[in-house]
Amino acid sequence: MFDLFDNEANFNTSFKKKRSYFFVILIFNLNKRFLYLILCLHLCCVSLATHIVGGEMIYDKLSGNSYRITLKVYRDCFNGVPPFDGLPNSGGGIAPAIITVYQTNGSVLFGSFDIGAPVITNIPPSINSPCIITPNNVCVEEGIYTFTLNLPPIAGGYDVIYQRCCRNNTILNLVNPGGTGSTYYTHVNGSDETLNNSSPRFKKFPPIFVCQGLNIAFDHAAIDPDGDQLVYSFCPAFNGLDGCCPVVNSSPNPPNTSCPSPPIACPQVAPPPPFPFVAYTSTFTGVSPMASLLTAPITINSTTGFLNGKPSTLGQWVVCVCVQEFRNNQLIGTHYRDFQFNVVSCSVTVVSVIKPQVDLCEGFSVNFVNQSVGANTFKWDFGVLPINNDTSNTTNPSYTYQDTGKYEVTLIANPGKPCADTSKNIFSIYPVLDINFPPAARQCLKGNAFNFTVQGVYSAASSFTWNFGAAATPSVSPSLTVTNVSFNQPGKYFIKLFGKQTTCVDSFIDTIRVIKPPEAKIKNFPTRLCDPATVAFSNGSSGDLPMRYVWKFNDGTSSTEYEPSKVFSPAGVYSVTLTAITTSLCIDSSFFSINTITVSPTPKASFVATPTVVSIFDAEILFTNQSTPDVAFWEYDYGDGFGSSLANSYHTYRKYGTYLVNQKVSNAFGCRDSTTREIIILPEFRFWIPNTFTPNGDNLNDIFMPSIIGVEEYNFEIFDRWGEFIFQSNDIERGWNGKLGGSLCKQDVYVWRITFRNVVSKKREQHFGHVTLLRSDF
Repeated sequence: MFDLFDNEANFNTSFKKKRSYFFVILIFNLNKRFLYLILCLHLCCVSLATHIVGGEMIYDKLSGNSYRITLKVYRDCFNGVPPFDGLPNSGGGIAPAIITVYQTNGSVLFGSFDIGAPVITNIPPSINSPCIITPNNVCVEEGIYTFTLNLPPIAGGYDVIYQRCCRNNTILNLVNPGGTGSTYYTHVNGSDETLNNSSPRFKKFPPIFVCQGLNIAFDHAAIDPDGDQLVYSFCPAFNGLDGCCPVVNSSPNPPNTSCPSPPIACPQVAPPPPFPFVAYTSTFTGVSPMASLLTAPITINSTTGFLNGKPSTLGQWVVCVCVQEFRNNQLIGTHYRDFQFNVVSCSVTVVSVIKPQVDLCEGFSVNFVNQSVGANTFKWDFGVLPINNDTSNTTNPSYTYQDTGKYEVTLIANPGKPCADTSKNIFSIYPVLDINFPPAARQCLKGNAFNFTVQGVYSAASSFTWNFGAAATPSVSPSLTVTNVSFNQPGKYFIKLFGKQTTCVDSFIDTIRVIKPPEAKIKNFPTRLCDPATVAFSNGSSGDLPMRYVWKFNDGTSSTEYEPSKVFSPAGVYSVTLTAITTSLCIDSSFFSINTITVSPTPKASFVATPTVVSIFDAEILFTNQSTPDVAFWEYDYGDGFGSSLANSYHTYRKYGTYLVNQKVSNAFGCRDSTTREIIILPEFRFWIPNTFTPNGDNLNDIFMPSIIGVEEYNFEIFDRWGEFIFQSNDIERGWNGKLGGSLCKQDVYVWRITFRNVVSKKREQHFGHVTLLRSDF
């Protein structure tokens, strides 16, 4: 089988292994058509290709109806070179390189052609700066084919197409890049268009790599054989085949991560336009394809094709450049080049760097800071025109300017040497502006009046603006000194001073404090209570200074605690006042009162039970209410799960024991009381059992069981005359129905045994006897 782009495992590493680009130019004499019918005999399954990094297709008009087509496919060749389409693989098979041609009007298939094998040339990595060390672990191949195609003139022309899969998995600006293919095509003009035309072609191979944080500065211009006007732009790249069918005219690959559901068959030819675009990740598009520094975005000059900008993120990025071809102001064609930019961290031998100016108004004398790398000699030009002696060869020079203004400062690192670098920075020279104002002491809200004065370094021509905030009077002022600024609310305020001196501005911000006076407040408002009422007061007073507190109650008592507790009794209406007092700096007080603390009377719960000790045989108790007359609601809990809301009631207990009876009462004010009484129900013991029963279903004497009360740990058993077990129960309410296993037992005499603990004597007892089962069917 033929595997065009295998051995990806060795390639799928981090970007320390630099990705590369490939060019393929294809040559073939196209006097045969529809060869794909034969070529399918050479292909079975084609492995997923993950080394494609871009490509393009151009055409040249020859004599008559002949056109020379050029296809370029960019590929990695690091860690070994898998064969191109059209070259034998290690097994001797060949996956032919196939192009498809359509008549544009109606998308009618014109033919499918095997374009042969390439001539391969390695291209060394390089970059357009002698001061950048070229990585030695990148690899680029260029395969060259040429072929001539005879295209008779027709309206609409022809579309020539080559498709392949797949791109590198590590591309950052595409969704699922490892499963994304490529389409490279060109449109040959028809008889109704400009017949005598050749497509433009780029002058330079794209850079193998570009440096993170450094200008790309690449001339991406093209030339046009016909002298047509060219316009450049970024545009979306075209998608192509996928991991199931990486080449046309092949069998589908078996299921894998890149081909989870293989189709029944692969396409025999490439489809006609329009082609789908690749899917970009959310932050990137075809016209904005790369991450770059905000101060130096990636751009292409529409007139010159000059590509510039500073990449910000290491990795791989698919970039597509479109060249529109105009003749007599009419668009006659568009050429595409889709390629992969590899952004790497470069080793730069010499870089000239001037530390930027931080303070634009630092005076006339400037101490320049040299941050250059890799240089040992320097030349400074401080930008004073028209003089020529404003220079220095010192590493970190100082210079005093004679006038204000903006000066372009130039630093050459390693001047006059083969690897030199130059940088320029603009420095603004203006008198020093450094303003402030002295801090202001805090003041009380009552009668506050602040004074402010500009201090610092400034000239007489400087102007100022004060901003005191909306709570101040005045709120703003342009004066050098502002007096009697008052604030209508307590708090911390930001005082802002702004100064302007020619083009220089400065500001200073400080805070002042207006002291809040004491404000007394009781947070809880106990308006309705029950006698006796205990109230834990919550102090909600506030202020900026330490305070003392005085609580006074209308019963003549008082407290100086922060949050006192007070008992209000008897029932009545009470009042309380809280005074908060400050005794330092801002001496003041605040008063807060509650005059409607109502304490309602509390009812008294009481009842009698008659009798309080009684036998279980006569366990009816009379409960008689003796609560105070103001009670409006009663609630009894008899202690056995039952109760009553009647003032007087009877209750019969069903089990012996000691019970606590609880009475809850409430009055019309919602005040409540409760009391309890103890009731004792004495146990009794009785035991009787019959000697005959008739389980005939007439509901008369159908069940054999004892009549028994006053027992615990009860166990009732039945046996036949041979001692075989028949029935058992621990429930004194459950007897024997005369059956065994669902069938009525025979008429006979049976033995019973009953054991229990007597609750009166507290002793365990065991009883035996006989019972006769009489059946009516005998």
